Amino acid sequence: MSHLSTDFSQVLREHAALLGRVAATYEANFHKRQELLQEITLAVWQALDKFKGDSSIKTYVLRVAHNKAITHVAYHAKQPRNDSYCEMESPEPSHKPSAVEQIDQQQKFQMMLGQIRQMPIQTMQVVTMSMEGLSYDEIADACGISSSNAGVVLNRARKVLMESMQNG
Repeated sequence: MSHLSTDFSQVLREHAALLGRVAATYEANFHKRQELLQEITLAVWQALDKFKGDSSIKTYVLRVAHNKAITHVAYHAKQPRNDSYCEMESPEPSHKPSAVEQIDQQQKFQMMLGQIRQMPIQTMQVVTMSMEGLSYDEIADACGISSSNAGVVLNRARKVLMESMQNG
């Protein structure tokens, strides 16, 4: 048991930021995003003993995280929507960036993230995994699609993102 918890601690240390980015991709509401991150972390912990080494640990963790995120989104889509008491995005940081470029970059990033959140689930998965640096083969393995299909989905998504960024 301690060997497993050591492995989990190491996996969590190495991939905590990645898990946070997956949660942020699927959930705009700050409080629900925190809930999703907890659900993802629990799912990774539960899934680690099933890891067979067929892929990299990063690919496996991303697969588990995306599957949990999809379940989360599907569940919350069936619930009545009530975001009136929560912010839609994360709270403002206590310090404001002083440079106009930083603000502009953050606005562009938020716009892009909003566009990604509106994509179909599989496209969202492929884009997020690509942003995490996974190859087409790793994306294909995690999503259960062919490598060429991963490339097609990613290229189409890039085109949509570029057009929306130019028009936005």
